Amino acid sequence: MPNQNPEQIARDQIDTALQRCGWAIQDKARINLQANIGVAVREFQTDIGPADYVLFVDGKPCGIIEAKREEEGHRLTFHESQSEDYSKAKLKHLDNKPLPYVYESTGEVTRFTDFNDPKPRSREVFTFHRPETFREWLKKDKTLRGRFSDLPVLPIDGLRDCQISAINNLETSFKENRPKALIQMATGSGKTFTAITSIYRLLKFSKAKRILFLVDTKNLGEQAEQEFLNYIPVDDNRKFTELYNVQRLRSSFVASDSQVCITTIQRLYSILKGTELEESAEEENPNERKWQPKEVPPIEYSEKIPIEFFDFIVIDECHRSIYNLWKQVLDYFDAFEVGLTATPDARTIAYFEQNVVSEYSHEMAVADGVNVGYDVFIIDTKITKQGATIWKGEYVEHRERLSRKKRLELQDEDETYTSQQLDKDIVNPNQIATIIKSFKENLPNIFSDRFDASGQFEVPKTLIFAKTDSHADDIIQAVRKEFAEENRFCKKITYKADDSKSVLAQFRNDFYPRIAVTVDMIATGTDVKPLECLLFMRDVKSRNYFEQMKGRGTRTIPLDDLKKVTPSAKITKDHFVIVDAIGVTKSLKTDSRPLEKKPGVPLKDLLQAVSFGAREEELFTSLANRLTRLDKQITEKEKQQFEKLSEGKTVSQVVKDLLNAFNPDTLEDLRTKVETENKGVAPVEKDEKYVALVSALQNNAAKVFTGELNEYIENVRKAHEQKIDLLNPDEVIGVGWQTDYKEKAEALINDFKQWMQEHKDELTALQIFYKQPYRRRELTYTMIKEVLEKLVATKPNLAPMNIWRCYEQLEKVTGQPKNELIALVSLLRNVTGMDTTLNDFSKTVDKNFRDWILKKNAGQHNRFTEEQMQWLRMIKDYVSTSYNIEKDDFDLSPFNAQGGLSKMWQLFGDSTETIINELNEALAA
Repeated sequence: MPNQNPEQIARDQIDTALQRCGWAIQDKARINLQANIGVAVREFQTDIGPADYVLFVDGKPCGIIEAKREEEGHRLTFHESQSEDYSKAKLKHLDNKPLPYVYESTGEVTRFTDFNDPKPRSREVFTFHRPETFREWLKKDKTLRGRFSDLPVLPIDGLRDCQISAINNLETSFKENRPKALIQMATGSGKTFTAITSIYRLLKFSKAKRILFLVDTKNLGEQAEQEFLNYIPVDDNRKFTELYNVQRLRSSFVASDSQVCITTIQRLYSILKGTELEESAEEENPNERKWQPKEVPPIEYSEKIPIEFFDFIVIDECHRSIYNLWKQVLDYFDAFEVGLTATPDARTIAYFEQNVVSEYSHEMAVADGVNVGYDVFIIDTKITKQGATIWKGEYVEHRERLSRKKRLELQDEDETYTSQQLDKDIVNPNQIATIIKSFKENLPNIFSDRFDASGQFEVPKTLIFAKTDSHADDIIQAVRKEFAEENRFCKKITYKADDSKSVLAQFRNDFYPRIAVTVDMIATGTDVKPLECLLFMRDVKSRNYFEQMKGRGTRTIPLDDLKKVTPSAKITKDHFVIVDAIGVTKSLKTDSRPLEKKPGVPLKDLLQAVSFGAREEELFTSLANRLTRLDKQITEKEKQQFEKLSEGKTVSQVVKDLLNAFNPDTLEDLRTKVETENKGVAPVEKDEKYVALVSALQNNAAKVFTGELNEYIENVRKAHEQKIDLLNPDEVIGVGWQTDYKEKAEALINDFKQWMQEHKDELTALQIFYKQPYRRRELTYTMIKEVLEKLVATKPNLAPMNIWRCYEQLEKVTGQPKNELIALVSLLRNVTGMDTTLNDFSKTVDKNFRDWILKKNAGQHNRFTEEQMQWLRMIKDYVSTSYNIEKDDFDLSPFNAQGGLSKMWQLFGDSTETIINELNEALAA
């Protein structure tokens, strides 16, 4: 009979875990160190007493396990000195050096220390490392943590300041052995590029074995894969994928020779659970599911993917899908974790232990010109705000959601519907058409510069957010009708659209479609740089999700690239517009879904949870109850189709299997079966056999819920009808720029002026503007840049381009600055009284330059040669951003590439200094 004391139970569990990890367990009296690569010998004698376990690899000792009973789990760090003493002790008959790999374990909780690390520190691990891993580690001169010191200085060519800061701070975090780090960078600022740069350095210089790039949707995985394919490091002219093997998982097969694995957390969870996952389960991010298990079904150790399989895990959109059920996927691996997000919430920051190595907000990105800001335009309609009533006695059209089959039925009672029911239970086509018509009529006012040479208005690239696929179809029809356009003008892009990827590529790169409608596919994580307008026809309750959706419009794009898809564009994209037709900018937002809240879980989420491998009584019972109700609603033909997709099982049989999986009598029978067939076996082994039988019972009940059956269940449930309200016409009751925008704009302008006043004695450029205007010729690029950097560092929301847009809302402005520096100079000239109206300084310089050339050409046609004119134009462009030019500036771009000051002397001779002085005087006047 097995020993039942707590110490022996712990050792039984440790033995089982070691065997799963590839170790042979031997007693000291029957040692055969050649029996396996890794051998764990119990009670091996040392000069300070017997060690609980000594680990041997290839016949040589390398590690210690100090076993403790389960109650000691909270005190394992207290026992570290004991296990360290054993690791330094002399083994009987062996002249060994201190053993580097040391564990303290209860069988349930295990801590590990690698004493080869520069600063050995214990960490909790899911289980033990494999002997093959120790064999590999022992061959290396340094551990992974030791190799962080081999990271060279980061080459900054091609990197933005925010990316440089993020990578340097991340590498410092690694060197400090911090297990988790969070990179917060605004949408569009290059998070993925930053991550790949860091991954490249870790593979090349720190000799990382394998890195996981974790996403939560197939779409994000494909996008990440494309970025790896396109990435070329600065110190090598080969592509990343020519240097390292990158694998995006499409099945449970993981290539052993891959250095980078890209996968969804859903797929990785299914691999660790030993279940298959259909690709359709990767299309939506699991954070959108409302179902959360009361008890999280544990994952099991995978010999194919051991805990040390990845050295690093980079988690994209880490604010979404690494919590609750999915957290254990990350807990499984003995790896550094790096989170990427634009919108962390309190939960995200807590998970990454407040180790935020990069904080780069949207405001900072706008200030740096990495992103663009936005304005809000409101369209309010009566029915959108108030709903309507369908009156008794009217014939009302009913429409099936999927087939769109219609019929008329007499309304037998008055039915008042609210705005929340719109496009779900009730569809009012006129409400949709009214919004689209108002949107079309106001577009020329919102984008007043988008008329082509023939005077025709060109619709900017617009993305409309719809509530459902059915709602999206209704919107598309309304758009095509109201704009009097053809099919290609407006297209749908959702997970369920057959050609979604090709339409997305067209939307990004081609003239058509001008308007795209989506439910969720490009709400987050998809790059469409030419996008200039977002029309919200669905509300969003999550603050993070709303920020991510707004992020679709923040991307910058060069004017030449913008003109390829929007030919009428006259200036580079400097902002985008949110058209709010649902109240999304005013509705209450929450940071995240409360963990304990579990209201009305959609059937889709229950089905998805089961297909992902969740096994919980409440889940199975809820699903069984839903299917029982469904069985009463569907037709005989629909029941036959169900049987066809469920391996011949009827709905009631599937329900019976779900309930039986947690039936107490059934479970008791399984327990009796195990006890009868395994007399004399250790309780731990009996428990394992019982758990295996219960898992088989649950998996048998769940196996029918494939993607195909799940989709059918979801669709057949939706096939029931919506009412089409053709009786209540809608009307616009409010339209225009957000009512409080003017006040906000005025407040920001006043804050900008106040900041300038407060710093006018501190910054040289401001001293000259405010107190010594006669010294304007002394202004330099460095002086103005100093003001901009100080302003953005202390008050990023006062970035010049942002203040420029505030002026646009309040008064007439002339021109549009190309960058923050030109905007800053223009604003300074205005607030200090040099210009009575706000003018783009570069336009002022252009005009002054033309006047100066005309004056020079007076009485002498074409005084300057074409080459001289080229240099004069370069000086003019330089003055536009720096306000002044000095001789030393000719050592800078663009002059240095053309021969610098010596070339200027060659072209203009003795007139050189005179011309420089005259241009400084004339251009900035």
